[in-house]
Amino acid sequence: MTADDTEFQRRRDVLATYLSDNFPGIDQETLQDIESNVQWMELRAGDVLMEQGAPGDAAYLTVSGRLRVYVKTDDNAPRMVRELGRGEITGEISLYTDATRSATVVAIRRTVVVRLDKAHFTALVARNPQVSIALTKKIIERLQTQQDRRPLPPPVMVTLLPITGGVNAAAIAQRLMQALGQFGRVCCVDSSTMASRAAAEVALSGRHSASHWSTVLEDLEDEHDFVLMVADTEPNEWTQLCVSRSDEVLLLADATQPAAIHPVEQACMVDPPHRNEAAETLVLLHPASTQSPLGMRRWIERRPVTGHLNLRPELDGDIARLARLLSRNAVGLVLAGGGARGFAHLGVWKALNDLGIEIDCVGGTSMGAVMAAVIAADRDIPRTMDVIKQAFKINPTGDYNMLPLISLIKGRRVRAIIERSIASLMGGPVDIVDLWKGYFCIASNYSQGCEMQLHKGDLGRALRASIAIPGALPPVVLDGELFCDGGTFNNFPADVMRNMRGVGKVIGVDLSARRAKRLDFDEMPSAWQVLFDRLKPRARQRYRVPSLVSYLLNVSVLYSVSRQSESRRQTDLYFNPALFKFGFLQWGRFSAIVTQGDAHAREVLGALSHPEKQAWGIREA
Repeated sequence: MTADDTEFQRRRDVLATYLSDNFPGIDQETLQDIESNVQWMELRAGDVLMEQGAPGDAAYLTVSGRLRVYVKTDDNAPRMVRELGRGEITGEISLYTDATRSATVVAIRRTVVVRLDKAHFTALVARNPQVSIALTKKIIERLQTQQDRRPLPPPVMVTLLPITGGVNAAAIAQRLMQALGQFGRVCCVDSSTMASRAAAEVALSGRHSASHWSTVLEDLEDEHDFVLMVADTEPNEWTQLCVSRSDEVLLLADATQPAAIHPVEQACMVDPPHRNEAAETLVLLHPASTQSPLGMRRWIERRPVTGHLNLRPELDGDIARLARLLSRNAVGLVLAGGGARGFAHLGVWKALNDLGIEIDCVGGTSMGAVMAAVIAADRDIPRTMDVIKQAFKINPTGDYNMLPLISLIKGRRVRAIIERSIASLMGGPVDIVDLWKGYFCIASNYSQGCEMQLHKGDLGRALRASIAIPGALPPVVLDGELFCDGGTFNNFPADVMRNMRGVGKVIGVDLSARRAKRLDFDEMPSAWQVLFDRLKPRARQRYRVPSLVSYLLNVSVLYSVSRQSESRRQTDLYFNPALFKFGFLQWGRFSAIVTQGDAHAREVLGALSHPEKQAWGIREA
């Protein structure tokens, strides 16, 4: 058997595996019939497999490589909606209908697919009706779940590309390989090991060793869930091959060095001979003693990367976080707004940490955004609790405007509390991109009338925008536009967290009330009646109406509350602590609210079944 025959047989074996996975229950003879009716196709990076609006005449199954799916928006600009990894089928509806293609599909890198056209499918079904039944089930399953978010498949081929000096990519790869081991089969190769693996084939064929590198990588891709390719520090043949064969490239940079584009990065990522469309993640490396990365925006602004990560390679926790993000198993924590009740978020966080659930990404709205930011700072829990408790000893909503033309509250105390907390936890003013954990907060763009997700920019200013309750706190100017409280549109942004790259599980802490309060009067009292009523002991008060500030706080999130059921559906683990005893403005009850959040979280986690606890990695307290 020749080398070409061996390669073709290997591909057929891989195809047989994916067909069996997609159509369980079909007999072996039918699967072989399908194999004999498909056409093999090899795509290069950037090749278009199908074009939106074109006639649909075939279905495709990805054998190796990766595809990206785009749809045109109203302004005719393409928007990426998903990626397809190996073993996935696309275009199957065209086998039954004459509908045009609903999306454009492009190869991210060198990709092998098999094509089954309508004519062969019709003949195949005539001989084996099971094929039509199995494919119909597949289509129905997809239609039933088309509203659900389909997570990006994890990358199989990952390049670690050092773009500055002083980076030990091989050591990082070895540690990452160990961390990824719990999620699948992993191997690691560099130029020297690749040369050794190809040497045997060189002796057999007499060809130049480099011609075998691609074949060896194909074998490794078939045999493993993750292949870590350690590139060299110069743009040589091996480094170029690594980048061209990648689903994702990790750009490893010593964050203490200048942020300029380096030669290997220029040659392989900016202007390579055959550029692929792989995701690029900038991994900024810091010493283990770093309190908080500062000034990382200078790195981000120079590179149109897919994402970034601040990493202390000496810390096992940071390496484990990178592994979870790469394998799409990262845990995201999303926190709702709710005034002083937001202190409960810290209690939930403490319970999760005590029971062994690691948080990789965090985000929120309004007070939830503030608590998310202090969690993303990744300081120890006692220190974080102490900083927030001390900061909120001053009533943040107590500086009322004598002339409330813009807002009832001046907002100076809020600004001071936020800035003081950031300085205590992070060492000074920071950008959102400086945080250790992935972070976002929600604000409402008043100028454009839309929800905004803030992933970069001055953290303090972003937090003030997210909590700027209309009428209660002054709006914030960002890039020449007015921003106010994010709760107006999305007070519990579980959907945003669900779409963060790498997040596989979403934990949500919702602060909406469980029960509505009934009033025992028919008409609203006058201002004087309310004033005199509040001078009485609380037990004798009749008019339990909210204060103006509290009323504005609640009204601003009414639209978001109407989306609560959908937001809850986006979570894998949901917390809704009973906080009806605490008011929105009871800032002085920090400890009691934190304790309530802690107790509720432990109750929910304790009620999980044993398999669920195992899935979350919960340890006994």
